[in-house]
Amino acid sequence: MKIYAICDMQTLINKGFSLIEFISHLKNKNLNLVYLQYRDKVLDIQTQKENLSLLKSHLNIPIIINDKLELLEFADGLHLGQEDIERVLYSELKLKDRELLFKFLRKKYPHKIFGISTHNEVEILEANRLPIDYIGLGAYKTTSTKDVNKILGDKISYLAKISKHPVGAIGGVKIDDNIENISYNVVSGDLYEN
Repeated sequence: MKIYAICDMQTLINKGFSLIEFISHLKNKNLNLVYLQYRDKVLDIQTQKENLSLLKSHLNIPIIINDKLELLEFADGLHLGQEDIERVLYSELKLKDRELLFKFLRKKYPHKIFGISTHNEVEILEANRLPIDYIGLGAYKTTSTKDVNKILGDKISYLAKISKHPVGAIGGVKIDDNIENISYNVVSGDLYEN
């Protein structure tokens, strides 16, 4: 199975891992990695830039920044959650709709990777109209890293089937989960286990 790894700085801090230890641990797992998402809601912007540089210098996969448009130039792509799309649209770029947002981003950054989180059929159908590279779909199961109101469970396979983009299963996903119609497992917690 292809793995989209999440490097969450709050989790690293909580578990007492340095970023270098995380990279080493990730390499030792010998996974079929397609992307690594860097999620950081705790450190300052300068440290985040340094961490992105460190990840890019040690890993030979695209590094995706989570939610922070201002860090896109230091990463290979950008992943936005539904709430963050609204923030970027209205507060940062003053655009009126999502399609314009991603057309603008695609034109300004033609070689970057763009993905969004989705949770239901309406959001997937909307994503089908966007010039993005993938969607995250979930939550598949309960997770300790985010509060989740709705668990998709087995319904995730049906929903993934209606996406025209590759689909990463998000939320409580394990490395060895085999979910029909899913392109890759988006994994966080399993990455810290031996």
